[in-house]
Amino acid sequence: MSRNVSIRIESWPSIIPFRISDRVFDDFPCIVYEVEENGVVGRGEAIGVYYKDETPESMLQQLKAVEDRIASGAGREQLLDLLPPGGARFAADSALWDLHAQQSASSAWELAGVAENPVETVFTIGLEDTPEQMAAKATAAAELTLFKVKLNNDRPIERIEAIRSARPEARLVVDVNQGWTFEELVQYEPQLQQLDVLMIEQPLPRGKDHELDDYESGVPLCADESCLHLGELEENENRYQMINIKLDKCGGLTHGLELARAAKQRGLDVMVGCMGGTSLSMAPSHVLAQLCEFVDIDGPLLIKKDRDGGLLYDRGMVSLPPVHFWG
Repeated sequence: MSRNVSIRIESWPSIIPFRISDRVFDDFPCIVYEVEENGVVGRGEAIGVYYKDETPESMLQQLKAVEDRIASGAGREQLLDLLPPGGARFAADSALWDLHAQQSASSAWELAGVAENPVETVFTIGLEDTPEQMAAKATAAAELTLFKVKLNNDRPIERIEAIRSARPEARLVVDVNQGWTFEELVQYEPQLQQLDVLMIEQPLPRGKDHELDDYESGVPLCADESCLHLGELEENENRYQMINIKLDKCGGLTHGLELARAAKQRGLDVMVGCMGGTSLSMAPSHVLAQLCEFVDIDGPLLIKKDRDGGLLYDRGMVSLPPVHFWG
């Protein structure tokens, strides 16, 4: 077997600066990985994990180190041993899924044993200077009813109150991106429960999760940065009620499906998230989304222009395009 491998770096500008608790994104740099075999090309994209210091350049070096193995025929299961969890493996894994689907005249969804149904994604409201600005964003997105709101420890309750006042019918989840202390979580959680917040994502810093051991939250807690892959599931299963699986951090759909099924076997709900990116990153996550209670694959809505022929976004619903794009 002989394949040709191509790797390149791209950058996709955001519509406006996208702010979370500890970072502002003006663009979304990514790695694009392509594998060609007998005229068929499989593609994958990854943003990487910024809090693990992954960059397009570092992912490029990882992928170059295993290029010969992929070119000589290594598959998705072998890739799990060739590369660690992270963005580089996600890009290569996605390309191999796409290649296999085309070669088998099937789809990645069929190969994964899941449906190809449209899914509802959250729309993310990034941090702004004032609660009123965040409420204005929710008001402007009048056709959407499911929001994920980024918070830190600057007036979090006032921000949710403003959004709730502007959009009383909306469903809200919040994402703190490690921005609270345990004491702040205990303070804010009852108020968020009264405001009908459905879930709190990653309230504490990674490594502080032990503080949740004897804590019973009225609002379900979701681990994101604290559960990167299957090896970290057991230590978190009694601290959280949900796991946010991001294919960039777990290293691709192959491992993501395994992690999702293991989490469900342990009685945990599952969310699929993203680090941003185009539809080429979101499409493999759409496969995983078929198993999830919450879906956050709104990356293309945060950039100025998506890839041609990408996923279809309509009033919060994400569906597949009529012509093959990925998988």
